[in-house]
Amino acid sequence: MDVPETVTTALADRPVTRRVCLEAGAGVGNTTAGLLAAGASHVYAVTNDRDHATIVRERIQDDAERGDGDDTDRVDGDVADRTAVLEADVRSLPLATDSIELITAHGLFNVLPPASLEPVAAELTRVAAPGCHLVVDDYEPLPDDAAVRELFALENAATELAAGRPALTFYPAAVLRRLFVGYGWQFDRTRTLLDPVPWTASHLEAHADLARTAASEAPSELGEPLSAAADDLATAIGEEAVGEMYSLALQLPIQLDPSPYSSH
Repeated sequence: MDVPETVTTALADRPVTRRVCLEAGAGVGNTTAGLLAAGASHVYAVTNDRDHATIVRERIQDDAERGDGDDTDRVDGDVADRTAVLEADVRSLPLATDSIELITAHGLFNVLPPASLEPVAAELTRVAAPGCHLVVDDYEPLPDDAAVRELFALENAATELAAGRPALTFYPAAVLRRLFVGYGWQFDRTRTLLDPVPWTASHLEAHADLARTAASEAPSELGEPLSAAADDLATAIGEEAVGEMYSLALQLPIQLDPSPYSSH
């Protein structure tokens, strides 16, 4: 399987083999592929985006047909048998309580508005079995002088107009660490995955496209200038290497004390 180095680095010190895993916010399935390659017994890939769900299903099927990730010495069944792609909201997972042994959230939290942090943390904690491991990979807030900040701010403005929420929020590692510790998780480690982060031309064009899509839903007198500005910014920036991507690892204690999160 083609697994990004950020994913393999984040999972390298986690006990994935023969674990039932959840990829919360599957995107195009990079971490699902990483979990399967590392020997997970089963992976639930959850996304609320139908296009992403289709991409992950096709990717897993292609890998199954090629035999990628099928190591019968480590796990039983090919990658298709070991994977379930679920179209669901991570605030309301169609999974049993205490059923998951390892959870990943790779690039999930930067697309969640602040109001969603508590519900997501509570739901991930609900499905986690005692002793479950949690890996959260995300981005530190960008430096004030980063050119891409302006493009992301424009994308947020367009999305606020269209949907009443920001498209992107970059949470410091310390914020997400405190969030999960408040739900009873024990902090394990932080490591750097990228420093600086390479924002390529294709990345910036994708963000400009999201800004244009959101702007098209706003009144034309507001949306059209935003759409034009997104194009201009992506072209002017071209690409930029700036910021940091981090990986947090936590674990739920075997003996749970419900008091830290029972009131949420």
